[in-house]
Amino acid sequence: MSWFKSIAAASLLQAAFLVPTLAGDNLAAIQSAGVFKVGTEGTYAPFTYHDQTGKLVGFDVEIGEAVAAKLGVKVEFLEGKWDGLIAGLDANRYDAVINQVGITDARKQKYDFSDPYIASKAVLVVRADDDSIKDFADLKGKKSAQSLTSNFGKLAQENGAELVGTDGFDQSIQLVLTGRADATINDSLSFLDFKKHKPDANVKIAAEQADADYSGIIVRKGEPELVDAINKALAEIKADGTYQKIADKYFGQDVSK
Repeated sequence: MSWFKSIAAASLLQAAFLVPTLAGDNLAAIQSAGVFKVGTEGTYAPFTYHDQTGKLVGFDVEIGEAVAAKLGVKVEFLEGKWDGLIAGLDANRYDAVINQVGITDARKQKYDFSDPYIASKAVLVVRADDDSIKDFADLKGKKSAQSLTSNFGKLAQENGAELVGTDGFDQSIQLVLTGRADATINDSLSFLDFKKHKPDANVKIAAEQADADYSGIIVRKGEPELVDAINKALAEIKADGTYQKIADKYFGQDVSK
């Protein structure tokens, strides 16, 4: 009998650990702990990066801080490489990822998203003196520097490019500048920010995607209360001018549409 009791006790203990996730009460846990844990890259200017003092800053960072404030908690950022960032949700490393995660049907099958908080377009970036690539179709047989699991990487691959794996925008641009890659498909807002800081850099936009892509705050499935609370927070920071202030700081305009 003792053996069966031990098994039963172990099963009950395991179930107890599973209840919070199954019940979808992560919002209550966040508010109880007073901390909203957020996964982010920290290498993707101007969204999430380190300034000259080493402080984590950026548009997405400030959005995360503003959302956490509306939730009544502090934010704790946990950094990681893009290729494993979303998987960190599965491992319960954090409650959400705020890192320009594009809202796609494929991702929505496994995760939930907040309402979109930013819109951008994919741009094809090449060296300024390279006239051989004028459109996305011209990537066939060319090397494109990309984060391998990003939407941009998939777009490059769909157009016949050979992917050169990178950790993010900065490394991708450097590979193009040094000739180790012919191009990179990346975020239009990131490129404009890069050119703002380095106007003489020998790169240009060769083509721009027609339709905008939208990014949201991504969380695990089965947390409707958390998603609703995040959406409420996003609506509030737009209504009270906080969002516009952050957008103006990094882009000089509203980037939500």
